Amino acid sequence: MWVVIKAEKKNFSILQSEICKKIGQDTKFYYPKFSIKKHVHSKIIKKEIDLLGGYIFCFHKDLRNKSTLINLKFTRGLQYFLEGSQLFQKEIESFVNKCKNNENSSGFLNYNFLDLCLNTNYKFINGPFADKIFKIIKIQKDKINIMLSGIKTTIDKKNSLFYPA
Repeated sequence: MWVVIKAEKKNFSILQSEICKKIGQDTKFYYPKFSIKKHVHSKIIKKEIDLLGGYIFCFHKDLRNKSTLINLKFTRGLQYFLEGSQLFQKEIESFVNKCKNNENSSGFLNYNFLDLCLNTNYKFINGPFADKIFKIIKIQKDKINIMLSGIKTTIDKKNSLFYPA
């Protein structure tokens, strides 16, 4: 069963090893992330961004048992288990599969991950327009027509990372 864990980012490796010790080495962890390149003072800095902040997916067959969750409750690095994971197994599994299907060879999510909507505001994560808000006017196969500060322009889907604003 999949559970959603709120974890302390700095203690994630400790949390992972502790959970594996307590319930078994066949435990699977998944945390989707983006890789971005930022320009800072004429230098390019690569940065990893967690899609879900500090939330992590964890899968093990014994996580169905409430007693297993209670035993893991005070594991180092664990803040809490998100309630309701049992009720939403199909949705969690479909989300994890969607993320895994949209990963590149390095394990980072690619541009196909987001479902884009017309006339919706988005915010750039990388590139020369980082942290700028824009509206999608038209979606084509590999390009998107946008309105940015009153100017219509076209961007390439593959090289631009953005999220809903």
